[in-house]
Amino acid sequence: MTNTPGDASGGLPGMPPVVDQATWQQARDELLVREKAHTREGDAIAAARRRLPMVECDGTVEVVGPDGPVRFLDLFQGRRELIVYQHMWYDGAPHQGQCEGCTTTAWHVQDASYLNARGVSYAVLTSGPWEEVAAYVDFMGYTQPWYSVRGLPAPVGDQMGHLSCFLRDGDRVFLTYSTTGRGNEAVNGSLALLDMTPYGRGEAWEDIPAGRPVLGQVREGYPAQGNQACWYWRTDADGNATWGPTSRPAPQWTRPGATPADSLGRSDDPH
Repeated sequence: MTNTPGDASGGLPGMPPVVDQATWQQARDELLVREKAHTREGDAIAAARRRLPMVECDGTVEVVGPDGPVRFLDLFQGRRELIVYQHMWYDGAPHQGQCEGCTTTAWHVQDASYLNARGVSYAVLTSGPWEEVAAYVDFMGYTQPWYSVRGLPAPVGDQMGHLSCFLRDGDRVFLTYSTTGRGNEAVNGSLALLDMTPYGRGEAWEDIPAGRPVLGQVREGYPAQGNQACWYWRTDADGNATWGPTSRPAPQWTRPGATPADSLGRSDDPH
């Protein structure tokens, strides 16, 4: 099949070429071969992941939640497996100043019913002081359990920004897997859906077809480097993507009482 950029109808630049149904189906079937290979490779990686060794950790260390200190072991809620997201925290920052990347990960797990049905519990851990964390959880309307792990060593505490998996054998607890960076995308269904669209995520690293408009904005207060990754994770009160002091992580605008912001209130705020 020959693509002919510019065959698209309408006024938007860079739209995909318009073809008949049979031509579209041929191209779709060709891509499906690659998609199936990608799925099978993912299955193979998951199989290798299940064969990783594990490291024992102290399940008696205490984390702090709404009912005070509890053992890390109790986060399993009697189940054999536990997945946690380790949420970064900016001490003293207002709600809009908390991590936008961690927000998108935590926001996409609002219900763990299917995990629970498979014998897996889920919780969010963060290094923030519980008094600040509790107010944030209440504002965001999170339904999953949150705990402060302030001052605790790895793997329960220490570095944040990870998804981690734990296994329980009686009162013994083992770390089996951990990821960070784009590995956290496993819970972010919005990114997978955007990857299906003709305009994609609109991020700098994407392979954009020739003539397709570049979406997004440069990060305010930082050197212009072209289209920024995850530029749409923060918006102002009018819905415009911005990383400036008037922004909030996008889902915060749906929360009761959310007002226009004037400061991120954290040390990396260039303003």
